[in-house]
Formats: sequence, C-alpha cells, structure tokens
Amino acid sequence: MNYTATTPTMPSFSMTQLPKAVLRLLDRVPVAIPQLFFRFGMALVFWRSAQSKLASWDTTITLFREEYRVPVLPPELAAYLAATVELTTPVLLVLGLATRLGAAAMLGMALVIQVFVYPENYPDHILWAGPLLYLILRGPGVVSLDHLIRRRFGTSV
Repeated sequence: MNYTATTPTMPSFSMTQLPKAVLRLLDRVPVAIPQLFFRFGMALVFWRSAQSKLASWDTTITLFREEYRVPVLPPELAAYLAATVELTTPVLLVLGLATRLGAAAMLGMALVIQVFVYPENYPDHILWAGPLLYLILRGPGVVSLDHLIRRRFGTSV
C-alpha cells in the first residue's frame, strides 16, 4: 500500500485582500457604538464648561461682560443661558433623551461662540459640529431612551 502524507493547506491570503477584509470587519461594527461615543464626548465637553462657570460665578459674569460680549443679550442673561444649556444638554445626551433637541441646542451655542466670541477657534468648533450634526441627523442610536420611547410608542423622536 502506498501512503502519502498530505499537509493541510492554509487558505491563501494576499495583501490585496487585506483592505477588503478590514472594511468588512469595520462594516460589522454597530453604528450604535460611534453614536454612544458622540453623545458622551459632546456631553463631556459641555459639562466641563459648565463646571468651570459654576466654580466662580463672579468670574463667569465678568467674562461675559468683558470678553465674550454676546450681542443683544445682557451679560448676566447670556451667562445664565449658557450655564443652563451646558448643565442640561449633557444629561440629555448621556441618557439619550431628546437627543436631537439637546444636540441642536449645543450646536446653536457652538455657532454663537464661533461667530461672536472666538472666531479664531474654528478647529474646535468644527470638531464639535461634526458629532452634533450626526446626532441631529441620525439620532442617538439604539442605546438610548429615545429609542425605547420610539419602540414603545411608535413615535418619531
């Protein structure tokens, strides 16, 4: 009897197939993961800003009076509005509740800062605008109260 040894062959994998394989893997990542990162990242940016305002309210009012100078609004009102947005919208984004509304308020605030306060800081504001626009246009994802509400009541949130 003639016995021949056979060796198992490894599937051939060329370097030209690598990009396709990587893209297939990336396509399998649930979109809910970046949505969660966008929500938490933007919440952190605005929450930290609120904490710095609250750390010294007198300094905050002075900044709004002398440096920020938001047109039309008195400095005290502008400071209260900014702090309110920065304290409430991060909570909404973390919970995924009224996410589109919260993200829209954050984007509006970023636009006011860009146009009237720090136009030279456009790189930061563009970095904020990207995730906020995504959340406004596509929503918070499946890991959110908005998603649960939509499933339960069949409403557009």
